[in-house]
Amino acid sequence: MNSDSDQQIRFLARLGAAMCAANYPVTLVRQTLDRTAARFGVRNDGIALPNHVQVVGPDGSGGTAVHGARVDADLRFDQIFPLARLVSDALAGRVSAEQGESRLDAIGAAARRYPSWVTVIGYGIQSAGLSLVLEPTFLNVLAALALGAMVGGLLVAGQRVPILAQLVPAISAFAVASICIVAALRLDLDHVGLRALIPPLAVFLPGAAITLAVIELTSRDVIAGTSRLIAGFVQIIQLAFGILIATQLLGMREDQLSSEAVNHIGPWAPWLGVAVYSLGVLLFLAPPVSFLPWLLLITYTAFTAQYAGDLLLGSYASGFCGGLALTLVALAVSRRRGAPPAITMILPGFWLLVPGSMGLIGVTELFGADGDSALPATLISMISVAFGLQAGLVCWQIVRRGRRAGLRQGPGIR
Repeated sequence: MNSDSDQQIRFLARLGAAMCAANYPVTLVRQTLDRTAARFGVRNDGIALPNHVQVVGPDGSGGTAVHGARVDADLRFDQIFPLARLVSDALAGRVSAEQGESRLDAIGAAARRYPSWVTVIGYGIQSAGLSLVLEPTFLNVLAALALGAMVGGLLVAGQRVPILAQLVPAISAFAVASICIVAALRLDLDHVGLRALIPPLAVFLPGAAITLAVIELTSRDVIAGTSRLIAGFVQIIQLAFGILIATQLLGMREDQLSSEAVNHIGPWAPWLGVAVYSLGVLLFLAPPVSFLPWLLLITYTAFTAQYAGDLLLGSYASGFCGGLALTLVALAVSRRRGAPPAITMILPGFWLLVPGSMGLIGVTELFGADGDSALPATLISMISVAFGLQAGLVCWQIVRRGRRAGLRQGPGIR
């Protein structure tokens, strides 16, 4: 085993771990490593899991090179952009192992684009936008703005103190629910709308984890898919636990938690909310400013498809329609020169889809009057979006294979 091959195997392991940290499906990670290894001209064998990648190189006179890389934390959203470019270059054979490792080092060392206070304000604006989409009342929008900023502060604190990060979902849910309940009691309201609790807590909804789980399970990556699925439901339970503890401590009965939708602003409010949400994402996740037009395109696409699906097919199917349109448009747009990677467009659009948020309502209602029907509703609503995303991937692959087959047959054959 020469030094070049050893460095190539090490780069492959680090690249795979970085992709896992960016929440690429392990199926795609493995395919990327195989194709990149073929570009290097080395044999590649190994495993890819959500938190660990191990790559085994070819046998040689000096032995067999084996390199592993552990995933300690997710990459920030702004770090996914240069990583996606590196993945593209590696697949095309435009980068050497040495160059690739240097770029991975630069990605890991990249500083945040904005200071922490911008992140806090950005998440408050994002929450206000989601409030306009889910529960358009002036009081809820103001509450979402303030509570979102509070949760944004907790997120920043969790990033600085990693041990605290594990408790941030439950702490945030408890704090948000407590403030909403106290405010409802002071204002003599007879209930607390669960939809008012969701916008500040949307960042903790495990929609991406459940989507990846569905993709991996159907691709026979059972270990990765099962672990993501369990982790996703544990995070939902953390949120529900925080809300329920707050209701018990403050004397709010479960039947006073309402999931009825209310719109006191006007039918245009959700459409404005999409734009406000996109602005918040730009500040909170800190992508390049040039990403904003693409972000608006993808979020309005997801929301429009979800809205149309709800009108035509019902609430559960609306998630499927939104996920399908989101994936197809993101993949199509990413093919254009200068467009951002598809994965960076799918995540913000996914957070906007209502059924993902409805998962929190369903789990909370398990402990209330609607417990008999809440669990099936929760499963269907969250997995509906995941199946929509997967269907979009399948449709895209079918179209691309059909086009390649047509090109091979030549222009004279129809």
